[in-house]
Amino acid sequence: MYTYRQQESGQAVSKTSDATFAVELADPLLPATNGAVIGVALNNKDLVDSLAPEFDAKPYVNPPKTPVLHIKTDNTHIGHGQTIKVPIDKGDVYAGPALGIVIGERATRVSEADALNFIKGYTVVNEVSLAETSFYRPAVKAKCRDTFCPIGPWVIDKSLVSSPNDLAIKTFVNDTLVHETSTNRLVHSVEKVVSYISSFMTLEPGDLIIAGTPLRDQSLAIKDGDIVMIDVEAVGRLANPVEKE
Repeated sequence: MYTYRQQESGQAVSKTSDATFAVELADPLLPATNGAVIGVALNNKDLVDSLAPEFDAKPYVNPPKTPVLHIKTDNTHIGHGQTIKVPIDKGDVYAGPALGIVIGERATRVSEADALNFIKGYTVVNEVSLAETSFYRPAVKAKCRDTFCPIGPWVIDKSLVSSPNDLAIKTFVNDTLVHETSTNRLVHSVEKVVSYISSFMTLEPGDLIIAGTPLRDQSLAIKDGDIVMIDVEAVGRLANPVEKE
């Protein structure tokens, strides 16, 4: 089952389909879910390894032991086909390919063993960001600019994704494959991040957790005129044009 959202007569309408080919993608969709969006920073092994010298120095001394969280506010959320607006005077802007975990049941203090039972399904997220300089405290100005969180095209039912912790993630810019990663590079598993976040805040149906993004190098840089596509194995492909603000 695939759940997606469209604008009809000025209203947001949720729809379902049994097959991806039946979802009309010619027109932009709304973000696939409309709850709170919580990102998990420093949740990619390659990224953490690249920062090891910084973590061993002051003021950090040690790498973080628990997930580092940030939010993607409502103004950042856009759907498949909608336009990412990038500033031209703030330095490089980077795509952030990621698996999105969509909550299906109210979750409070959920154990890792039970975490999958509280998940509705999965979606694709492009966690767009300016260059980051503070990894323990992700910068709001870098993360929360308008249009900086495409989500979609749909939410795929969890029953159709057998191994959420082992999914290939590919990024294409203008139809060229520029980056590959996998959810097997997550530091904290899908189950761990759901359990951890629910240990101090209640997650509601429709809330979204961004599982983690890779090291943002020049392969993930996007600019005015690009079309960026994030493909998550077994989940779907999210495509958005890029324009300057």
